[in-house]
Amino acid sequence: MPFKSKAQRRKFAELLVKGEISEETFEEWNRETGSAHLPERVKKTAKKQITKRKATFKRKATSKRKTPRS
Repeated sequence: MPFKSKAQRRKFAELLVKGEISEETFEEWNRETGSAHLPERVKKTAKKQITKRKATFKRKATSKRKTPRS
């Protein structure tokens, strides 16, 4: 799987130095990425943000009722 951002590549290099991943794993990811232009960071997609907002709205709407109906 190729790297998605420069930050991810740096993180994997840090894990390689610490010995938490193998050199083969790092080289494989690096090879698959090639010379592609990578962004500094990858942002969340709009779909994930909308789903999170809907879930928050539902919780707030149900928690407003304080007294039970008779």
